[in-house]
Amino acid sequence: MPDIVSEIASYLRRLFPICRSITGEGNRETLRILQELVPLKVLEYPSGQKVYDWTIPREWNIRDAWIKNASGEKIVDFQRSNLHVVSYSIPVHARMKKRDLVEHLHFREDLPSAIPYRTTYYKENWGFCLSHDDYMKHFRDDETYEVFIDSELKQGSLSVGELTIKGRTDKEYLISTYICHPSLANDNLTGPVLTAFLARELLREKTNFSYRVVFVPETIGAIAYCANNEEAMKRIGTGFVVSSVGGPGKVGYRQSWQKDSVVNSVIEETFREKGITDYKVYPFDIHGSDERQYSSQGFRINIASINKDRFYDYPYYHTSLDDLDFVSAENVAFCLDLHVAALRSLDRNIVYRNLSPNCEVMLSKHGLYETTGGGQLPVFGTRNRQDLILWLLFHCDGTKSLWEISRLLDMPVGPLFDLAEELAKRNLLVES
Repeated sequence: MPDIVSEIASYLRRLFPICRSITGEGNRETLRILQELVPLKVLEYPSGQKVYDWTIPREWNIRDAWIKNASGEKIVDFQRSNLHVVSYSIPVHARMKKRDLVEHLHFREDLPSAIPYRTTYYKENWGFCLSHDDYMKHFRDDETYEVFIDSELKQGSLSVGELTIKGRTDKEYLISTYICHPSLANDNLTGPVLTAFLARELLREKTNFSYRVVFVPETIGAIAYCANNEEAMKRIGTGFVVSSVGGPGKVGYRQSWQKDSVVNSVIEETFREKGITDYKVYPFDIHGSDERQYSSQGFRINIASINKDRFYDYPYYHTSLDDLDFVSAENVAFCLDLHVAALRSLDRNIVYRNLSPNCEVMLSKHGLYETTGGGQLPVFGTRNRQDLILWLLFHCDGTKSLWEISRLLDMPVGPLFDLAEELAKRNLLVES
């Protein structure tokens, strides 16, 4: 654990200063760094492309921005914090009084030392964000200020990172995270970092299922990816959106749109197995992250999220106080372990079919029953090896997954998976 904590901390430090948005070089730089961990393919979807009811906007990049007072002092400076500029601000260079400038200034009186995070993706505008303390300190009615934003909007593209990890079958799970936030640590730099390490772990294992891992700008990126990969996405039933996994608060999870989905049960069993009894449960809500896109009527993927200080729930959300002091590499590593354990359980969620459905199998012929009979007395409710063989052969009708059977038997899925694999090798079960 110390080694991976150190690795995670290093990537958090390297990636934190990068100015990301829904498009632009900051996203590409982020993906290039994550390619050191896993072989991501970078996809580019062009500006102007229609993706369902949306259109991919022009690409935005920024070089510099500031506000100077009458003495020429920079009182707001993009080079000190990339949160100082409203994301997607158009270029501007002008002098103006406070009365004209104030409509372009954003601050929070309830968090007076924090710089808020604001965007103007789909309406051409510009603005600056600053702390309320700095607003009160630097801005006066009678002073003239020089404002400067050196940015560009051009016909470019939206960048997406993709990795398909092939398992024993072509059935896929989805793992998605978003890369559109600038210097905000918990929401959501921790998401892409954890996802890259999770993908690396999956690449090291021999998995039953395949995994589609995507790094997208939130909302428009998920929509664009679905539009460009519609057939493949419609075959996926379950997955995770990885976000907000590094804060100091309680661990919790956001349920998928179908409350009885296997992914919710798997997460709760994972928590129990890890000794986590005090955790938060958030029901599916239409105000969330990219599960809104993946769970929409056209796709209906059951997407859940494991969180540590979920977005919306902590006071520093979408402010400069959500920084590297608020999160820790240890917390990211802790949530990584939870994701790995949950996916290992999901990876065993196979549907088997009994190859001899007409009456019971002759177990002794297959070396699964004592050749001398009469001495065994059934004890109802027990879960010994022979009981589990009988229950598996009884329930494996090609419609129930191992997870569903494990719920019926009130036991973990792991032992059932191992036994089902053995029965499959003896040609008693086959994957359905």
